[in-house]
Amino acid sequence: MRKLALAGIAGMLIGGAAVAAAASSAVRAVGVSVTRDRLSAGSPSHPQGVKLTTALSWEGLTPGTAPTINKIDLWFPTGTRYNGASYPSCSYARLNAAGPSACPKDSIMGSGVATAFADTVVTRPRITVVNGGSDRVYFYTVLNNPARVQVPVIGQLTRLPGKFAYHLSATIPPRLLVVAGVPIRFTALQVSAGRGTWLAITAPPSGIKIVTSFSDGTKITGMVGVQNI
Repeated sequence: MRKLALAGIAGMLIGGAAVAAAASSAVRAVGVSVTRDRLSAGSPSHPQGVKLTTALSWEGLTPGTAPTINKIDLWFPTGTRYNGASYPSCSYARLNAAGPSACPKDSIMGSGVATAFADTVVTRPRITVVNGGSDRVYFYTVLNNPARVQVPVIGQLTRLPGKFAYHLSATIPPRLLVVAGVPIRFTALQVSAGRGTWLAITAPPSGIKIVTSFSDGTKITGMVGVQNI
């Protein structure tokens, strides 16, 4: 397995029909970086398994003034293959009731950590990536400050024709947006996921599109290149 390399930041813009003036001045850019390693392109008959390590950061988000992030969407390019149906999976009901330890061991696909403000205090939720089957991946998130919250964030995968192969949409549930009456404002996210050919490429991949949505209607859109290095 190789690590999927994303080529820095390309064309990060603030966009969307409803962008509040105050928010647009506070939210300036999205930064994306990943761990890099040599990557060989696969083929339809011989998919190349990859492990994707991605770090997102939202600059200009300050405690008390920033909107909250409530949704993250990614579009993976043609040449990407998601094989969740071929691996053990865990149901939302089981994961929500008892956590990743109740799921099949081989359904655990990765981990991560986020950084957020709880009022003016920094909190760092931990994330476990769990295979949800043919069209879902779960980001099981545990936050301990200002109160303990454990919740699966659903990543819904849709197969697409054309330029992009898949759309991954993850809406942050209300339990992670306001905890003990305190708004949670995420400022950074790092996740590593992939095992075997759970995530694979069958051709040289191009760019990944990322859209971050905020509670005030602000949207940040970016295209991140993928390359062999």
